[in-house]
Amino acid sequence: MPKPGSRSAPTSKTSNGISASAAKLRLLKKLRCTLNFEKRAWAAGATHVAGVDEVGRGSLFGPVVAAAVILYRNDDPAHRIRGLRDSKLLPAGRREELALRIREHSIAWAVAAVDSARIDQINIYQASRLAMLHAVQQLAPAASYLLVDAVRLDCELPQQPIIHGDALSASIAAASIIAKVERDRMISAWDPVFPMYGLASNKGYCTPHHLAALREHGPSPLHRQSFSPVWSAPIPQEVLGFMLGPAPEVSSGDEELVAISEG
Repeated sequence: MPKPGSRSAPTSKTSNGISASAAKLRLLKKLRCTLNFEKRAWAAGATHVAGVDEVGRGSLFGPVVAAAVILYRNDDPAHRIRGLRDSKLLPAGRREELALRIREHSIAWAVAAVDSARIDQINIYQASRLAMLHAVQQLAPAASYLLVDAVRLDCELPQQPIIHGDALSASIAAASIIAKVERDRMISAWDPVFPMYGLASNKGYCTPHHLAALREHGPSPLHRQSFSPVWSAPIPQEVLGFMLGPAPEVSSGDEELVAISEG
């Protein structure tokens, strides 16, 4: 039996015989990303409308990462960014290009992450909401209205949760792209440390190679221990066992570096 609050890889299929994730992608491709939600908020008097989204919710490894983006001040943007859509529908190179344009031309953007240990403590749903809230709180100038992908955040700002928001709202799509590019960079940086999991290619998600590596090597300390493919791995967490051994000798020239890394 799965542990309470744990998450396993989705296996359900639709009546057409395709996976639920494939069916969702088909739906997202049919949706059109516009400024309609932003225009309604501007018309109601909001000046800084922020789109908010998270990525990495279904991953087995590493943090969930959220972004908040105030894309335009009103319906007369100086730098209209074309091609915004749900980050899942964009190739990596195009995401990088759009992320650069969003950073350069948006009114404000911010990124926040909640690590795997915290995810295991409070569950992935609450961790996702927390990451999104932290991203919103870092915006400068501050947001006056929020468009949030699918959930409501614990703050007093007026907000509108939008199902499939990253495929319908340009601001949420921008947040999705920023969060996806940042999380991919973070996870890829761990690939040389944990080469057995193929993180550079799967970004921590539940692929056959990743599952096989979990069965062979067990999970790393950065895996989400409350997710069933991780806690059910037959080998316990040992890949960083060397860190539990005696501390290496540190020369005087390295003391400052160690202090910084532990700060």
